[in-house]
Amino acid sequence: MLTTETVERWLAEDIGHRDVTNHVPGETTGRLVAKESTVVAGLDAAVAVFDYLGVEAERTVENGESVDAGDVVLRAAGDAQNVFRGERAAANVVGHASGVATATREAVDIVREVSNSARVAATRKTTPGLRGVEKRAVVAGGGDTHRLTLSGMVMVKDNHIAELGLEQAVRRFAERKSFATKLEVEVESPEMGERAAAAGADIVLFDNLPPERVREGVARLPDDVISEASGGITLETLQSYAETGVDVVSMGWLTHSAPSSDFSFRTG
Repeated sequence: MLTTETVERWLAEDIGHRDVTNHVPGETTGRLVAKESTVVAGLDAAVAVFDYLGVEAERTVENGESVDAGDVVLRAAGDAQNVFRGERAAANVVGHASGVATATREAVDIVREVSNSARVAATRKTTPGLRGVEKRAVVAGGGDTHRLTLSGMVMVKDNHIAELGLEQAVRRFAERKSFATKLEVEVESPEMGERAAAAGADIVLFDNLPPERVREGVARLPDDVISEASGGITLETLQSYAETGVDVVSMGWLTHSAPSSDFSFRTG
């Protein structure tokens, strides 16, 4: 959820202690315009910026819609100084979020060429302070958020296994989690995946394995255990992972490396 405190930080960072640049009298109108084809996201955050400044803002499209260069995605009207003060934060957050949404849509389209059911998911490799914006952008692009916080799901990772051993780590966390919380185990081989499933994992994550080893790992799992592949997967390698039969492909690249989409704010 985007908080007032978050918007305040964005604006304080940009405006500073003495804004002479935007000391513009009167009222004005403005529009946020796409400069390239993109999947739009982050409009709710842009509206929140203008709302905080007392500027009326209205979306002309919805998050998740595809637009072309020259299309207007948001209009704003109000006190000129505040319109100018809000435009950069609004354009930046929409550009960043739309880049994430566009990359996610491309990833989903690649997966759909070989699977109607496999999901493309984000990870927790998000920008501090922007996780909500980035995760919602993933959804706008047709992807899955994965867990939003550590409390969303229990994950047994390689460090836990190194300290406790696989079976003991699974037992320890299974005893402490809620009945409503799934337990995922990160493994480094098909054989470990089979052991994790036998120990009680709901989800087995094949981490940093080549596609042929993921395929082998998926074949070893019971039908009721969800399979996931992750670790350095890019758009170029995504199809080969989708072809393994895995249920979920998670990509940190979507949030930490997707290029921003280009937007321009124009007044008058």
